[in-house]
Amino acid sequence: MIQQNFIASIWRAATALLLAVALASPLQAADVASMSDREIQSVLDEALEMFAGVDQGANADYIPALAEVDSDIFGIALVTPNGRVFSAGDMESEVSIQSISKVFTMALVMEEEGVDFAPEGVGVDATGQVFNSIVAIEQYKGSEMNPMVNAGAIATTSRVSGDSRDDIWNRILDFHSRFAGRELEVNEPVYESEAATNQRNQAIGRLMYAYGHIESDPDQATDIYTEQCSINVNSRDLAVMAGTLANGGLNPVSGQTVMSAENVPEVLAIMATAGLYDDAGKWLYRTGLPAKSGVGGGIVAVSPGQFGIAAIAPPLDEAGNSVKSQLAIEYISKKLGGNPYEVEPVEVE
Repeated sequence: MIQQNFIASIWRAATALLLAVALASPLQAADVASMSDREIQSVLDEALEMFAGVDQGANADYIPALAEVDSDIFGIALVTPNGRVFSAGDMESEVSIQSISKVFTMALVMEEEGVDFAPEGVGVDATGQVFNSIVAIEQYKGSEMNPMVNAGAIATTSRVSGDSRDDIWNRILDFHSRFAGRELEVNEPVYESEAATNQRNQAIGRLMYAYGHIESDPDQATDIYTEQCSINVNSRDLAVMAGTLANGGLNPVSGQTVMSAENVPEVLAIMATAGLYDDAGKWLYRTGLPAKSGVGGGIVAVSPGQFGIAAIAPPLDEAGNSVKSQLAIEYISKKLGGNPYEVEPVEVE
């Protein structure tokens, strides 16, 4: 354990140094809408070249199929509210969306029930426990399980309306597809692998049912949640989904309004407070960006009104977040002035 902690501390120091060197001469914060295509593309290309050789982290292996995913996949994409799409690296390879799906199923329930479902139902605060904690459920009797941790996510999935399992599932898949601007499909081997090894999530679902936070069949809710985590996406898909949130719920590529603009701030707020597992606070401190990761290697992040950005690289750090995706998104956002908390002071005469 001491050796593992020492290695982890060395890795954190090395990546911090790499990023600090990369950002030694950042661009001045700017409105991305005023930047040329060449300027934006060059930043993505720089990030790809700079971080492609990073070899820290490892694929998730608690779901057997994820351990078999190509560890060298690395793609970055960015979408602006006016529909400009930029990419660097692998745009063809698809990975399972995993926990990033929590954002969009939560958004679907907000569209159906209103934004109060979250604070009054599953909660919005960070739990202070790992994403699949059973202790947290017992501690709070199923309350304060925000939609970004498994207990809250399974409870959220159970609230999607529908007359049958197929009806509920089709609503979820269609909603994700409209965010991505194309018809998405399930990675069946991942779904089968995850369904065969999700006994912990089954227990979580039943505990949430026992405490009254799931009113329907908890096993069905867990199974649908497992299937939504198995939706296949590439980096461009995720960037378009993030870009739709950055554009107030209107997909900037398809031109379709996917969700109400009035519900988007609450989605982003929950992403900001709990999107990167145990390191959500560290991520927000460094970037200011609402974001969500998945153990398939993807991360989506949103600079409201500026851009949506995503990256895929399967090797994860100890918290379950993609190593290279974090580095790339943080680098690009700082180069493009994406942090919404960074403002130029107004001189008072």
